[in-house]
This record gives sequence, structure tokens and C-alpha cells, in this order.
Amino acid sequence: MTRALIEIDDADDPRIAAYRDIRERDLVGRQGRFVAEGRVVLNVLFSTSRFAAESVFLRENRVAGLGELIARIPADVPVYVAGAAVMDAIAGFEMHRGVLAVGRKPDTDGAALLDALPRSALVVALSGIANHDNMGSIFRNAAAFGAAAVLLTEDCCDPLYRKAIRVSVGAALKVPFARFAEAEGLAEALDARGFSLLGLSPRGTQDIADVRRADRQALFLGSEGDGLSAELMHRLPTARIAMMEDFDSLNVAAASAIALHRLWRAGA
Repeated sequence: MTRALIEIDDADDPRIAAYRDIRERDLVGRQGRFVAEGRVVLNVLFSTSRFAAESVFLRENRVAGLGELIARIPADVPVYVAGAAVMDAIAGFEMHRGVLAVGRKPDTDGAALLDALPRSALVVALSGIANHDNMGSIFRNAAAFGAAAVLLTEDCCDPLYRKAIRVSVGAALKVPFARFAEAEGLAEALDARGFSLLGLSPRGTQDIADVRRADRQALFLGSEGDGLSAELMHRLPTARIAMMEDFDSLNVAAASAIALHRLWRAGA
């Protein structure tokens, strides 16, 4: 049966209010909702049971090439379609991709997520990651190298921010995550559940290539400028990524890729 599409010809139509002024609302929040953008990301959204979608909004000239995606959308999720001018007026800028969905953020319980992790698990613990490009890239790396979860302190930015989801290529919708009040408490919670903890820093005491991966392994990453706190650096075993002597650090997303690849291979 052909999927019924709902045509929108008025930028003020209340049915698509959730998509209005996307960039401005990125900054102020969406009261428990998030916007997913792009065909790859929406394919992830509709292939996971972790998130529920409220609606989909498509540019009419994209519909013909989205048959497989549209077939995945549950029957109770409305699919709105508009021409380029109307969609751009709603979004507040030119929507080149023309493939959007609004989803609902689930309630997450950090302790419950930790308790549900498998006996053998690699997890990523983030402290103070404030850049959405870095957040999205870290989630992408976590998915690529088999991380069972990403654990974030409250001072981290939102993985479900539109740009973070897009940069993650949908991995932020795939890899389970939860927030914790602060890094020291997160370290204690992981330690109590038998995780071996490792902080990654240019000041690390051993080369990441020499680290022996534990069955339950947690990798801690800090912000670009300050890195991990002095308290964590004192508490955790630490590792560094070897590089040229006249250069001291990598972007945190690039560093996460190298370290996670090393730990993933060491656990294979």
C-alpha cells in the first residue's frame, strides 16, 4: 500500500511547528525533543527501538528517492511534505538535505545503564566535552569500535543536538548513553562494577599501544583545553598517544579514534 503523505503549503501550518526556526531552537532547546537530519541519520532512527519519532518532514523533490526510508516509518508517524520555498521558510534557512524528523528524548538512568552492560564491555566516559562536532565524532568512533555505551558528565554538550547527531552519522541514536553528575562519581560507579579505568591525556604515563585491555574497560576523555581534572589524573592510570616531540596533542575526537581502535583490537 502506498504511504499517505501530508502536503504542507503554508509555512504557518501548526502541524509542522516543531520544525520552525531550527537553528534558533537548537540554541534554546526543544523541551524533550530532538531533530534528526539526513537520510542516513533517519535510517538509523527508524532501525533502533531506543527512540520514538513524532513526525517526518521531507522536501518534495526528495520523496521519489526515499522509498526504502519511507517504508520504514511506522504507520502512526505522520510524514509531511513541502516544496523548497515553504520548507526553507519553516526552517529559517535553505534546507539542502530536505530530510528531517522530530524524535522524543528518552529518560535515561545512569546506574541502570551501567548495570545492564555485558560482562565484557568497552565504554567511553566523557568529561567537559562542549563542542558538538567533537561530541558527534566521538559517538561515531564509539560505534565504529564497539563501545557498549558513552557516559557523560553534566557539563558535556547534548549528543542529541542536531549537529552532533549529523556529525555522528546517526551513532548518537545507536550507542546507549547516560549522564552523571561529575567525573569522580562516574569513576567510582564504574570501579564498583569491575571496570578498569584509563584516562587519556598528553601527560599520560604509558603509551596507549602498551595498554593491556581489560574485559571491562572504561576510557576517560576530557575537554580540548583543560583535559581531565587533576583529581582524575591522580586517581586513574593514564595513557598518551605517541607523536612528534615538537607537537603535544591531538583533537579529542581524533585521539578517541586512535585509543578506541587500540582498545577494541586488544579485546578482539
